[in-house]
Amino acid sequence: MTDAAGSPRGPAAIAVSGVSGSGKSTVGALLARRLDRPFLDADDLHPPANIAKMASGIALTDDDRGPWLDAVGRAILQHKGRRVVVACSALRVVHRDRLRLWAPELFVVQLTAPVDLIRDRLTARANHFMPATLLASQFAALEPLEPTEAGLVVNVGPGPEALAGDISRHLTNDRH
Repeated sequence: MTDAAGSPRGPAAIAVSGVSGSGKSTVGALLARRLDRPFLDADDLHPPANIAKMASGIALTDDDRGPWLDAVGRAILQHKGRRVVVACSALRVVHRDRLRLWAPELFVVQLTAPVDLIRDRLTARANHFMPATLLASQFAALEPLEPTEAGLVVNVGPGPEALAGDISRHLTNDRH
């Protein structure tokens, strides 16, 4: 884990990453509110073909993800100074590197949780295109942050509000 470089409000662009069901959108929105920043949900930027593919139980390939990650990068750039929080799976190093082509200072908060907890969340979730049947493919693709990546790995155990508070304090170097 590297330090959260940046202004007193933390690094400019923050990606909350993890497998589907880890809480990226919930924690990301709470974190954005705490840091007084705009929030983007990368799921909203998937092209219809990606959504249809996942909804039918077919895992995305890196070829599918490439244009989507570029759309996420462009959305980050649309925010003045790129001071934004984005929820984006960014499961593999190559995905995070692609986002860094758009936002070199990207800081990644990678959410982790036991498979059983994520399976329970996905099974209980309604009205989402990602079925629980794709969970194994998500965990298979997941790569931990490299020591050279600016980021933080956190377990989702404490719950979204507490997690957002802990992450915010870490990012702003306010450890009280």
